[in-house]
Amino acid sequence: MPKKSFNEKLNHSGDLPKIEFVGHDNKMAKRFGCGNMLIAAPVEYDEVMKRIPEGELITSHEIRDYLAQKHGADFTCQLTAGIFINIVANASQEREDLGSKEITPYWRTLKKDGELNEKYPGGIDQQKMLLEMEGHEVIKKGKRYFVKDYEKALSQSHKEEER
Repeated sequence: MPKKSFNEKLNHSGDLPKIEFVGHDNKMAKRFGCGNMLIAAPVEYDEVMKRIPEGELITSHEIRDYLAQKHGADFTCQLTAGIFINIVANASQEREDLGSKEITPYWRTLKKDGELNEKYPGGIDQQKMLLEMEGHEVIKKGKRYFVKDYEKALSQSHKEEER
């Protein structure tokens, strides 16, 4: 069976989104807490990430909080969020490589505390270049890279559909 493209993974939601209850006896409860946990569809991450305009940023944590609230869940699964955000990035790069203009500006989505994502297409170097082209300053702390004062550039665009 041929390997699925990132765009096939992005657009195949299966039974997602779904909400699962995480109780005190669950191993995940120690790490994430108890309550209703959302596992959102990959395309939902894409929809949010597409709404972030040039010069603005969002973190994976903000996306997860937004999606949890949208679906009435207590929190969103961090593990699947990271996987799906990377699928969004790679699917966008796949489309761009094929000449499509339908690009998701994945480089505007940062990890916790404004950290760049080494798993994005082209790694840190490409994300750093794209962010700097949009006016952001990227700084190195140890072996990791962060957008300086990223909080000042956080977008509210992802919440506009709710208004």
